[in-house]
Amino acid sequence: MTYEDVPESLIEEPLKVEEDEVLSHLERVIEFHLEKSPYWRKFSFGVEELLGDTVVETVENLLNRGFLVKEDYLRANWLDFLPEGYRGMVRFYQSSGTTRERAIGHWDREYVRYLVSYLKSALDELYGLNETFPPGRMRTLAHGPYGWYQDEISELVWSYGGYLYFIGMETDGLKRVLEEKGVEEVLRILNPLVRYTERVLRRDRINLARTAPPLIGLFESVSEDIEAVILSGVGTDVAFLKEVEEKFPNARAVPLYGYYLFGDLVGIPGKREIAYYPNWPFTLVLPVKKTEDGYRVVDYGERGLLAVVIARPEVLVVKVEDETAIRAPPAGPFRWDGFADPRRVVHDLR
Repeated sequence: MTYEDVPESLIEEPLKVEEDEVLSHLERVIEFHLEKSPYWRKFSFGVEELLGDTVVETVENLLNRGFLVKEDYLRANWLDFLPEGYRGMVRFYQSSGTTRERAIGHWDREYVRYLVSYLKSALDELYGLNETFPPGRMRTLAHGPYGWYQDEISELVWSYGGYLYFIGMETDGLKRVLEEKGVEEVLRILNPLVRYTERVLRRDRINLARTAPPLIGLFESVSEDIEAVILSGVGTDVAFLKEVEEKFPNARAVPLYGYYLFGDLVGIPGKREIAYYPNWPFTLVLPVKKTEDGYRVVDYGERGLLAVVIARPEVLVVKVEDETAIRAPPAGPFRWDGFADPRRVVHDLR
């Protein structure tokens, strides 16, 4: 299986994916990895034993049959998840390492096309970026780690006919520094990023900022020019988005949720929380609880541990994260469930 077997309609209309298309996609991907990937070959299941009649039922089936991987194993044995003899343009990426030791995962270059199509479609529908930035008008300055993120933001900006300054940053252990020593120490560590950002802002008229909440102050000197601010990471909540739009009066604040194995997901701010929606059918995210009868997907509005299914030709991962979130119903242009208010603090939900 390669991306030649993935429908082009997922690029043409990525927000119109139906549940039966997701189940069909999961069947093909799981069957392929059961045959080709060292980790999944250990399982003696037939694909028909793992699938349910709905996405919710399928996720519960996978978890309750033990068809998943523990985080520590995934981090130490990432090659077990690359199909043997896979024909594609594969690149291995590291996670940002802001919270813990860097993990390594891989993407096929073709996945970036599908991911960017989902991102652009959602950003246009929800935030009107195509109207704000007609071709040739977008001038972006983006902060972030090298790797998948650089590929994603580059292709996204180019899809608008825009121009991009990418300023890479060393993110290893930054969350701990932020929590223990504050923003000033983070900026001291990132001194080259600060200097190069100031240099660009003096010479070019940047109108889109892509950064993390602790770094947003670097753009305040050009606040009138900024027309969109894309944010993700620690501190991205509804209150902070409102603060950003007050400081940048001509800008929309756009929340994203990023992860090294699937990229960014687009968020929709509500009154209290931001709900994020995965890029079906490649990524499924549902909050779950462990009960006496096994895992179950929680009800809407209920908090649970994040169950994540990453299903692509080059990689299949099923896992339960050490992170909690609230199950959110379909909203905006999304026809499927999302998750709201993700938190690293894990309550007794296992």
